[in-house]
Amino acid sequence: MKLPVMEDGILERRYKRFLADIRLPDGTVITAHTPNTGSMKQCAEPGARVMFSCSDNTQRKYPHTLELIQVEGNWDDINTQRSNRVVEEALAQGVIAGLEGYRITPEQRLGESRIDFRLEPQHTDDRPVWVEVKNVTYMGTPACACFPDAITKRGQRHLRALHQACARAERGVILFLVQRAEAQVCAPAADIDPDYAHALREVLCYGVEPLAYQTETTPAQTRIVRRLPLIV
Repeated sequence: MKLPVMEDGILERRYKRFLADIRLPDGTVITAHTPNTGSMKQCAEPGARVMFSCSDNTQRKYPHTLELIQVEGNWDDINTQRSNRVVEEALAQGVIAGLEGYRITPEQRLGESRIDFRLEPQHTDDRPVWVEVKNVTYMGTPACACFPDAITKRGQRHLRALHQACARAERGVILFLVQRAEAQVCAPAADIDPDYAHALREVLCYGVEPLAYQTETTPAQTRIVRRLPLIV
């Protein structure tokens, strides 16, 4: 997926969850919106190189948006509002094995939750598929990307909704979108949220399908490049 035109700077601090101060090359400091609801553990270190976009919408209080952060020499896409679009593009292009050839409908309600995608089969003998996407930017070990980076009750609700889909003979898929280039595997972050890790293992026993795909990010684009092993 192509990224917007961006400029670079240095992260001064991230605070109040949705704000970040960025120092520009001329020494000016701007405040940018941070489109990420997670803790951004490991990805919000002061002094990190960042890239940000600028909106021409005069109604925005903060016209700048933090987009990428450089971690361990690689660009990480921290804009969680873009994660679903990256996955949707991959689904449309048939990149994700086992989910090719479906009609894609974003943001559909399932029980008490809103799930990222409902995939409608082209053939009557196939089942509909519900896909929930989780953005992964935290490394639990030097080789293992982990989700979540903070306790997530909402994430547990999504797992229960996918379980409901399986109970009514539809498919439920939890897809971890790994944004760390150094990751070799993916796993639940049981040390951070043991309840989520337990819930994940439980719903897998009832037919929910786990997938982990890794992205490659440059200042020009973010795209899915390979599937990763998932350890649960």
